[in-house]
Amino acid sequence: MIINITTYFVQILGADGLLVRWFAVYPASLSMALQPWRIVTYQFLHGGIIHILLNMLGLFFLGPTLERHWGSRRFLKFYLGCGAAGGLFYLLLVAVNFLPAGIMIGASGSILGMLAACAILFPHFVVFIIVFPVPIRVAAIAGIVYFLFMIITRGANAGGEAAHLGGMAAGAVYVFSKDWRAKLKLKIHSDRWEKKVTTRRSLQTEVDRILQKVHDSGIHSLTSGEKKILKRATKAEQMRNGL
Repeated sequence: MIINITTYFVQILGADGLLVRWFAVYPASLSMALQPWRIVTYQFLHGGIIHILLNMLGLFFLGPTLERHWGSRRFLKFYLGCGAAGGLFYLLLVAVNFLPAGIMIGASGSILGMLAACAILFPHFVVFIIVFPVPIRVAAIAGIVYFLFMIITRGANAGGEAAHLGGMAAGAVYVFSKDWRAKLKLKIHSDRWEKKVTTRRSLQTEVDRILQKVHDSGIHSLTSGEKKILKRATKAEQMRNGL
């Protein structure tokens, strides 16, 4: 937030043209391909007081919740990633000649990515649109419908809406992929534990059979393989007991 506000003050103090020239997304320029940092830096530039005010309000109300949930480092990666995804989606639509090329600035893709993530993770949240309380999932779905409509009809801010939609998609993908990775990790641990338990039970069954053979016929009746099994079982038991 501090970087966004500081950058905006630098813009209004007279450096707007210079900052936009060096740090905004501008698909019609060859510099976009040679200066990949723009896909990140464009997020810290804004086009007016209302633009930055709305984005900073979104960051203020949604950001701390996700930062506490994931931690600062992961949240920062998520925030910048959603903004980058929004910019890339806009560039893609320009590349296929669906939208005209124009200058792209603003943190809206990141903010909408946070909205999508919170709508999935915290569906009980309520957001205020002007002065009206709206369930966060309703707000997210309404936003998706509106952004799609504006992009398809090539509305006045279709490029901005493309960044919004790209940011939301990235936010949703991140949350679902994180949940999928957690479930996969849990399954791997579960499978390993189940395999370990099965192996231990199989070994114990074999040990019981060998001990019964010793009881019936004496230790000299054991084969070399059975002696190795007893030795392995003894070693495993010692390791479990910390000996």
